[in-house]
Amino acid sequence: MYTTINEDGVLNNYATEPQIYYAEYPTIWEQRQYLLQAGFATLLVTTLVLVGLSVS
Repeated sequence: MYTTINEDGVLNNYATEPQIYYAEYPTIWEQRQYLLQAGFATLLVTTLVLVGLSVS
């Protein structure tokens, strides 16, 4: 932790900055997995909405 003291004796604490890195673009296999997950999520939400509408 980096600490400084000004003329009045007030301490200022600064957190250490993490190393910056850039995200990598997902591979074709990962993109297909995301599509599969999106399909299941859409199916789940649609089912829940239809069940909610049919019960009410």
